[in-house]
Amino acid sequence: MGEYDALLVVSFGGPEGMDDVMPFLENVLRGRNVPRERMLQVAHHYEMFGGVSPINQQNRDLIAALKNELETHGPNLPIYWGNRNWHPLLPDTLSQMSRDGVKNALAFVTSAYSSFSSCRQYRQNIADAQTEVGSDAPRIDKLRAFYNHPLFIEANVDHIRRALSKLNENARAQAHLVFTAHSIPEEMAANCEYAAQLAEAGRLIAEALGIDRWRVVYQSRSGSPSQPWLGPDIADCLRELEAQGIGSVVVAPIGFVSDHMEIVYDLDYEAKNVAKELGLTMVRSATAGTHPAFVKMIRELILERVHNEPGRFLGTHGPGHEVCPPDCCLPVR
Repeated sequence: MGEYDALLVVSFGGPEGMDDVMPFLENVLRGRNVPRERMLQVAHHYEMFGGVSPINQQNRDLIAALKNELETHGPNLPIYWGNRNWHPLLPDTLSQMSRDGVKNALAFVTSAYSSFSSCRQYRQNIADAQTEVGSDAPRIDKLRAFYNHPLFIEANVDHIRRALSKLNENARAQAHLVFTAHSIPEEMAANCEYAAQLAEAGRLIAEALGIDRWRVVYQSRSGSPSQPWLGPDIADCLRELEAQGIGSVVVAPIGFVSDHMEIVYDLDYEAKNVAKELGLTMVRSATAGTHPAFVKMIRELILERVHNEPGRFLGTHGPGHEVCPPDCCLPVR
């Protein structure tokens, strides 16, 4: 079975009650010059949902499905879970792995794309946690980016088909497909393949669906108004589509693999309200979540490393690299 003796699922983390919200946001924004008024504004978003982000429960569900997949088909690795910003935090998880005798683990990060925020920063989080745990911390190798893996594409295609089925025949015939992802600063985007990978994933999904009316837009920007971020924004896109006479839209958040506040507030609340004001019919497709194809994909990524199997991919870009080069996805200075 190779040299690995555990799998570590690494994610962003989210609060699970109002008492968690401010400490969580302080973790997220530590080291960033974000005014407290902005932090309180974001805290109100969580307050609208009882202070609970869906991301932690979705990760529990994913781990349960993955545990069953690995027990059934192998390799039967124990699964651990550590977050960047909220419990279970990575240092605590690595401490537990060390106590359990784990020496060499694989890490599945819940992001399909390459950027500082979605890849390199997670690798740094793992390294920082290893330093905190000390010499007994397990060695950890991150699984590759998977934006063009056939099973990731399949999971999104299936969810979008289900979303399309909610529209009547006339609305379905004229619906535009809008892919969304978390915006990042343009300066950060210049150091990575994030935008290109999103465009390729969108192309592969739209091609599989036989849809030629699609675009990639962005959501959830959080930086200074003076700093250029990737766009257009989802709200601006909806206004543009309505001005073109489009009556229905399917929003597919392919930049995310599970729901969290950027989905339930920025799409299900804000974007849906914009669509309602414009008279647009809007439906949202689900994130990859626990779709059987997505769960199976994680196992395939594990087998690539455990048994040195070739990586599967669609399109011409090839599979993501297994070991990130030193200059990959550098942060904004």
